[in-house]
Amino acid sequence: MCDGNHPHHHHHHHNAPPSSAGLKIAISGKGGVGKTTLTALLARSFAAAGCRVLAIDADPDANLATALGIPLQLAAGITPVAKMKALAEERTGAQGGYGSLFKLNPTVSDLPKQFCVEQEGVRFLWMGTLDQGGSGCACPESTFVRRLMGHLMLERQDVVILDMEAGIEHLGRGTAEAVDALITVVEPGERSLQTAAQIRQLAADIGIRRTFVVGSKLRDAADESFLQSKIAADELLGFLPYHDEIRQADRNGEAPTACGNILAAITTLRQRLQHLTAAQTTFATAS
Repeated sequence: MCDGNHPHHHHHHHNAPPSSAGLKIAISGKGGVGKTTLTALLARSFAAAGCRVLAIDADPDANLATALGIPLQLAAGITPVAKMKALAEERTGAQGGYGSLFKLNPTVSDLPKQFCVEQEGVRFLWMGTLDQGGSGCACPESTFVRRLMGHLMLERQDVVILDMEAGIEHLGRGTAEAVDALITVVEPGERSLQTAAQIRQLAADIGIRRTFVVGSKLRDAADESFLQSKIAADELLGFLPYHDEIRQADRNGEAPTACGNILAAITTLRQRLQHLTAAQTTFATAS
């Protein structure tokens, strides 16, 4: 839940920050474009605004933990849920290898508490990914991971921010439909834009309705106008300027600090997401 700061007022303030309860954001993009930085900064921005935030790393390389400020030693000891074969078998009741019967709706609601690591108001869960070919199979791990992902995306009132690899196919249709906004992070260049176009197509195929682009590592006004000329205005959510401190933090495995123009940029992005989804909720109740 986000703080509205006016618990006793029943009339609506048009300029009051909309509630972001249940806001689900997926962030995708090619490696190295800055999507983990964006995920971490957004998660901390929502937490600072008084929201309950869950940040999920659904990437095989777990960089989100340290980007959130979780100490390296602690981060190194975290096992991704997707690799917890014994737990998957226990919860699904799977016995004896391939082709055996197992439950398709294992109990998962107690797991976030068990496996989340909290850092400065953001809860972190390393989901990881299934081995190649595992995403479509009906094996206990796949069922277990999808069920947990579905629970996190559909049944919880937290702001959930998902850091995922460029291939978003493993989201699964049910979970994908719960995503309020899929953000593709791009650098100002043609290759990055091709990735964005591919991700947008995949998103449409699995039922994600709202896709946006955030321009990352922008160095000057020319970078900004390049992206503005290539991406429709209603799809371009905003920009994250290039900052040497962020690059150094990334290199040292530390959390990037949001200050100056980075703080301004990330606050704008968060507010746009809050307003977009608030508008969406209003339309949903009006229809």
